[in-house]
Amino acid sequence: MNDRLPGDLMTVGGDHLHVVAEGTGKPPLLLSAGLGGAWFDWIPVVSLLRDAYRVIAFDRPGLGGSPPVRRAATLRAEADRLAELARWAGAPVVLVAHSFAGFHAEAFARLHPELVGGMVLVDPSAEPRPPKYSRPLTRLEPLARLAGTVAGATGVARLAGPAAYGLAMRLLTTRGNVAPPEYVQVVCTRGHVLGTLLAEDSVYRQMAVDLLTLRCHREFPDIPLRVITALGDMRGGRDAWRRAHADLAALSPRGRQVVLPDVGHLVQIDRPEAVAEAVRDL
Repeated sequence: MNDRLPGDLMTVGGDHLHVVAEGTGKPPLLLSAGLGGAWFDWIPVVSLLRDAYRVIAFDRPGLGGSPPVRRAATLRAEADRLAELARWAGAPVVLVAHSFAGFHAEAFARLHPELVGGMVLVDPSAEPRPPKYSRPLTRLEPLARLAGTVAGATGVARLAGPAAYGLAMRLLTTRGNVAPPEYVQVVCTRGHVLGTLLAEDSVYRQMAVDLLTLRCHREFPDIPLRVITALGDMRGGRDAWRRAHADLAALSPRGRQVVLPDVGHLVQIDRPEAVAEAVRDL
């Protein structure tokens, strides 16, 4: 592990994952970032929960402080990775998942119900119908990883990565960048981080299709569930987004939707207290 990053590298299912754990309380909380995200996206939430819980944030392979892998990501592999982390953390866990990671979280709950004690989905991805072109887009995954390799080899990532991340945070959040600059410098100068972000985007639609198929075969467990819906940065489709999240909350008889009309997609940065409250409410 780079000594400029907190946490440790641990082996999970044969992959090396960067894991940052704080606190000692129960139940353990497992935090999973959205598409292309890193553990430091959760810093504001961790600061609110670490005194009462053991809070564990991790990076998927190729993101944050985790080394990349060659194989493409699949929904089953992501669900099994969460299962391995849950066993290590001391299952059952409360899983908190943002955006794209909502696919992984739901699959984890359906495939490994004995390992999950509750779930908070933070403005999760929701695809009520199979997206088009799912299979052809997965063929772009190797090219996406190659783009990251090129960005690293040519120095583009080193020169532009941190600035691009800072610009994105200024555009997408009201608080801006909450991660310490030294963490951003280490992570965003790695070409494979860009490649993994693009690769995850290329398999997004296929994971949505696979989740819809899984729903036909595996039930969602009867667990406490909170679905946080952020509408603040939506210019259209607010009612459809709200309904899609209401359907997710209805997966469990103990599910409830929390609507934030004035908060953008990165809820964990702009309104971390809402995420912390949802966890405590479980």
